[in-house]
Amino acid sequence: MYKESFGTSKQGEAVTVYTLENKGGRKVRVTDYGATLVSIIVPDRDGKMQDVLLGYDNVTGYEQNTCYFGAVIGRNGNRIANAQCTIDGVNYQLDRNDNENNLHSGIKGMDTIVWDVKEYTDNAITLTCRSADKEQGFPGNMDVRVTYVLTEDDALEICYEASADKDTVANLTNHAYFNLAGHASGSILDQELMMRASHFTPVIDAKAIPTGEIAPVAGTPMDFTTAKTIGCEIETGDTQVNYGGGFDHNFVLDKDEQGAFELFAEAYAPDTGIVMKAYTDLPGVQFYSGNFITRQDGKQGAVYEKRQGFCLETQYFPNAVNEPNFESPILKAGETYKTKTSYQFSVR
Repeated sequence: MYKESFGTSKQGEAVTVYTLENKGGRKVRVTDYGATLVSIIVPDRDGKMQDVLLGYDNVTGYEQNTCYFGAVIGRNGNRIANAQCTIDGVNYQLDRNDNENNLHSGIKGMDTIVWDVKEYTDNAITLTCRSADKEQGFPGNMDVRVTYVLTEDDALEICYEASADKDTVANLTNHAYFNLAGHASGSILDQELMMRASHFTPVIDAKAIPTGEIAPVAGTPMDFTTAKTIGCEIETGDTQVNYGGGFDHNFVLDKDEQGAFELFAEAYAPDTGIVMKAYTDLPGVQFYSGNFITRQDGKQGAVYEKRQGFCLETQYFPNAVNEPNFESPILKAGETYKTKTSYQFSVR
């Protein structure tokens, strides 16, 4: 483990980036700004090291752009309809930052603050923050702990823990954008994806709030139960795909048992041979094909544009706090929210 300056935030806070490394020489870089993943560096089939994560060279890049590259999202990932939720009979007004809805918790989410680094080793780091009562509009003081571990079998584990003194929403995720051909390689449309998800949650319209239905993917472009390229059905004119400008939907994971930590997706880049297997204990994942990435400068002189990274954001379903048909994201006061997601890398 080593650390170095990552610049100074707009608030004048010193920001640091930490590099984790395992015995095989794989590396992960994490900054305390937003507990953000900056880089994941793994070998391709020829042994060349590739950074497969979109990001920026310093904190200024993360402050100036709005794609949430690599950030921890909390208290709630994804959307809440009408920026309102009712908990224990009390209605809470949240930030309206996505049309009339709340997206990724609001204007000042956990992705915009400098976290405390509690401990780190050569291959792991733990960061913490406190979200105060009514911050972002949510009830209760919430203490959050996120640990990244780069394992010896080349997996990046993300472990989330949270507790609060009032019943509140707890639905943390990471907004990593992957490009398994390398972060500067261009489009991800020829990369392959398989997801163990035979259902998804259709949305009402382009504002991306689910209808409440859990619908089968069979016979639709949403069917990734067998591996296919991300781009092969992205321009078919399907109504749901059009709403998202591509894929930007919650997929209902096929679980052997509720809460089990299981493989839910496998992605592959033919150009590099890099394979990523993803595991989680959560019920859903937002698959996003990077449809709204605007042209911008990224790391190491790269220029990022539309559909040059994809996201697999593990989660409770969008608007689950308001939708009785979905598993609830409510964390009871005094209880502990604890979940894990892992991305494991290899070559084919």
